[in-house]
Amino acid sequence: MQRTIIKLLAVAGLGHAGWVTAQPALTDSAQAYPTKPIRFIVGFPPGGATEFIARLIGQKLTQSMGQQVIIDNRPGAAGNLGIELAARAAPDGYTLLLVAPNITISPSLYKKLGYDTVKDFAPIARVAAVPMVIVTPGNLPAATLKEFIALAKAKPGSLNYASSGVGTSLHLAAELFKLQAGVNLVHIAYKGSSLAMNDVISGQVHALFIGIPAPAPHIKTGRLRGLAVIAPQRSPTLPDVPTAIEAGMPNLEVTTWYGIFAPAGTPRAIVNKLNSEINQAMQAADVKEKLAAQSTDAIVGTPEAFGAYVKKEIAKWSEVVRKAGIQPE
Repeated sequence: MQRTIIKLLAVAGLGHAGWVTAQPALTDSAQAYPTKPIRFIVGFPPGGATEFIARLIGQKLTQSMGQQVIIDNRPGAAGNLGIELAARAAPDGYTLLLVAPNITISPSLYKKLGYDTVKDFAPIARVAAVPMVIVTPGNLPAATLKEFIALAKAKPGSLNYASSGVGTSLHLAAELFKLQAGVNLVHIAYKGSSLAMNDVISGQVHALFIGIPAPAPHIKTGRLRGLAVIAPQRSPTLPDVPTAIEAGMPNLEVTTWYGIFAPAGTPRAIVNKLNSEINQAMQAADVKEKLAAQSTDAIVGTPEAFGAYVKKEIAKWSEVVRKAGIQPE
């Protein structure tokens, strides 16, 4: 009976001296947080979209939280170097990680990773997303997505597509399309999306799945043709390009998203505080305006919603990698 009472008191937070003393300390710590600069790890080189978003958010957090947010670029191993570094950091709220979809793709592509996406991180918030668009040369004899699929089915293996490398989101977006459309396209991997897009513009390659900002000017001039935006809604940047849903592919949705994690074990009160501050930053008019100029959508949400999204993405890309026969390294 006594043990039962002790257990019930413990559940209520009343029966263990250590719990009683620790709980106010955690609350006080969270209220005082932050008391020193925050390191924001970005697993890519300076100058890219990931750092751009990190700096936007970092500037807002510096203003609202009263401590400097320092961007720490740690490029290498397809972004995994920075992710591993963050996974090993102290779970005290002073090391954050801004990631792109690679954190949900890499578990299916690498037999050995220095981190576990689900176990080693505490989700804080998904903050932004860039819709992808399917582009073809302006003179390809297929004016719509349906016509492109029909052309690919009529000539199996004769059409190709470019990507920025094996295992990138551009590559896997195309493989997801192939699986859903039932077509055979030949993959040509490039060392970067700019080189890939140039060869689509010249007509040497027949298709590319890419975030909207880079190809948008070429779509507007007719050098590229936008077949479909693979997102739920049309893009304000490309209002005349239909969605994949409108084109008859309701399950084709791929975005280059960005999210923020802390190391696993970071106190929940600190995670909640960061989530609130980051959501406030993403709702700021100047942040939305700067992101919109890059065809990027600002996102707000809970840590739970972000965590569920991450698990869904891991499952999706795992299935694509398996069905496409991509061999893990």
